[in-house]
Amino acid sequence: MRSIRPSSVTRRRGARPRGAFPVPAAVAVASALLLTATACEPGGAGAGGEPAASASAADDGHGGIRIPDHIKDRLAEHGIDVGKWRDGAWRNWKRDDWLREAQDFVNPIIEDLWNPGRMRDAEEPGREVDAGDLSGDRGVSDPEPAPVRARPVPPAYHENAATAGKVFFDSPGGSKVCSATVVRDPARPGRSNLVWTAGHCVHAGRKGGWYRNIAFVPSYNDAARPGGELRGATEEQIAPYGVWWGDWAQTSAQWIEQGGATGGEGAPYDFAVLHVTPEEGAGGRSLEETVGAALPVDFAAPAVRRMRSVTVTGYPAAAPYDGQTMYRCQGRPGRLSLRASDPTMYRVGCTMTGGSSGGGWVATGSGGRPALVSNTSIGPEAAGWLAGPRLGEEAESVYRAVSEKFAGR
Repeated sequence: MRSIRPSSVTRRRGARPRGAFPVPAAVAVASALLLTATACEPGGAGAGGEPAASASAADDGHGGIRIPDHIKDRLAEHGIDVGKWRDGAWRNWKRDDWLREAQDFVNPIIEDLWNPGRMRDAEEPGREVDAGDLSGDRGVSDPEPAPVRARPVPPAYHENAATAGKVFFDSPGGSKVCSATVVRDPARPGRSNLVWTAGHCVHAGRKGGWYRNIAFVPSYNDAARPGGELRGATEEQIAPYGVWWGDWAQTSAQWIEQGGATGGEGAPYDFAVLHVTPEEGAGGRSLEETVGAALPVDFAAPAVRRMRSVTVTGYPAAAPYDGQTMYRCQGRPGRLSLRASDPTMYRVGCTMTGGSSGGGWVATGSGGRPALVSNTSIGPEAAGWLAGPRLGEEAESVYRAVSEKFAGR
């Protein structure tokens, strides 16, 4: 089995928006769980502390890097020269210099870094798990589901999947891509700037740190243009609702401590929440107001056996897909247990591959309405099913911590 990996990208102009050991449950982190079905590409730095650069901050004389006052001291504390960072110092992935801890997250906005070409060329992340790793879990896992062919989401995506989009980031292996979902913010009803994705799309796990240049693009390639037609695509065609940079990322402590590139380590805790800000301003509008929707997150969803159907959405980037268009699968989930000591995961038949990592799983929640109940985390190397964590207390603590951090801003 493999985790879905991030994809690589080439540089592009930022689009303009229109309109199981004890550890703290809420820890800022983004990691890469590389099971083949859902990967995204790594590319972020730092771990949780003060929010990173805000899009509302002025250029401040740093030539395209925007840094609000509250983050300047933290950059200096980590020895980051903003001019050198903008000019490529962020590509330094030396182990001793790679920010890892939750409070270390920093993500200065580098204007125009994510241009259409760079986004188009981002690759799916690569994390694989051998099916043999599951041999000891047969007693607690349901039979492997039959593959369900992923179907294209009809355009325009904004009309048919307004909350879905892609997360781009830079990693030691290049520019990568994952999938993600706009979710509601309990502290800001109707004005959310929160995005849900996989932990491995923001943090590399136990052997690494925060990815860099993390950004979210809602309704990427909204008109579903074929990959061959995107070579000359404009910013507005690729990112009609803008590029939104993560100014804070948080994931589970378990992912930070256990997450691995292969084998499914940390997968039951492979979730993350981003707080984002627009690269070029959104006229004072939040992400939710800009795209017109946000999903509630259900931390008390029905048990696996009682859930009749779940819809999984993402941008698969590994063959036979190219990462440029959105797909979804629908089916009844079963149970997957990687270890007896870890929470049971959801598993559903689906042929999506790497790049779909972090994509939302939507089902009828405990309130009787559609809600986010999981995100894509891992899948087998021979794509046929996907698995995602069941969202419980740890996930809720991460979610509420990010919401509360920005509640008064």
